[in-house]
Amino acid sequence: MNRPYFKVVVADKRSPRDGKFIEIVGTYDPKKVGQNSTLKLDRIEHWISKGAQPSDTVRSLIKKIKNPEAAAKKEAAAAAKKAAVAAKPAPAPAPVETEPAAAPAETTPPAAETEKASS
Repeated sequence: MNRPYFKVVVADKRSPRDGKFIEIVGTYDPKKVGQNSTLKLDRIEHWISKGAQPSDTVRSLIKKIKNPEAAAKKEAAAAAKKAAVAAKPAPAPAPVETEPAAAPAETTPPAAETEKASS
């Protein structure tokens, strides 16, 4: 079973993405509901004070851990919005008013007229 599971690491920016790292500072499991990460905040703050720059995902994980109430509110609002979109039926197409078709005027095909004229 291939599940995404990530280690949060401190790495030199000159190192390749999957290359050598300095320290493991946490883990992240995006499929897990609720508290899906474990971070060593003291070590993360230490490295940030030394000039490390967290990625956008790690920055959001730090915010979630530092302020779990706000994160829970945000998740609840997103879930409510998703449920509202799923429950909302597709809008019915607007009824198109059509006028009754007028009876076509009697016309004779041009070929029939030319035959009568030549007889």
